[in-house]
Amino acid sequence: MSSDRLVLREQLVQGAQELAIDLPERQITNLLDYLSLLAKWNSVYNLTAVRDPAQMLTQHLLDCLTALPAFHNASRVLDVGSGGGLPGVVLAIWAQHALPQMQVNMIDTVNKKTAFLTQVKAELGLTNMVVHTGRVEQFKDEKKFDVITSRAFAELKDFVEWSGHLLSDGGKMIALKGQAQANELRGLPAGWEITKLERIHVPGLVAERHLVHIAKTTIT
Repeated sequence: MSSDRLVLREQLVQGAQELAIDLPERQITNLLDYLSLLAKWNSVYNLTAVRDPAQMLTQHLLDCLTALPAFHNASRVLDVGSGGGLPGVVLAIWAQHALPQMQVNMIDTVNKKTAFLTQVKAELGLTNMVVHTGRVEQFKDEKKFDVITSRAFAELKDFVEWSGHLLSDGGKMIALKGQAQANELRGLPAGWEITKLERIHVPGLVAERHLVHIAKTTIT
């Protein structure tokens, strides 16, 4: 193992310990291999503006790992506008050990991004991951999803309007956001409500991070 990878491994393990997340050795290896693939493909396909692997680990991997407790009861997840695979790939890697019954679907409109995701699936053996190419507002599936998520994808209003038709009864939408803008939080379409606004702390990152939980309005 190279000295650079050893440093990244230590950073990942320390972050996971701080978050009280159990990461077996296979998951640690897969996350580091995913990071390596992301850095390699990023030089050609511009998957992320972050170039340094150590910054990628903090701003991408640990950022997504911090959100994992929100997915503990999920079985069918859809990651909308997945791009380079965040949070979907991180979720799939974690779920292979923690929630083997979970299936993670990922959709993006850009062919080069879904080609990257397909390569990640193959190289890491992520049998719980399904990749789709297309617009989410036109996407249909045999079964609906109990959790629909996105990270740095769109405003909450658009996220709900474009993908809400895919949510199962009693399901929830989880948006990974930076700052929680009041006007955006108030701008949901009729029939939808924010059920929880959760501020999260990402190890090693000095920036605001929030999880916005959204569900269909309960009629009383």
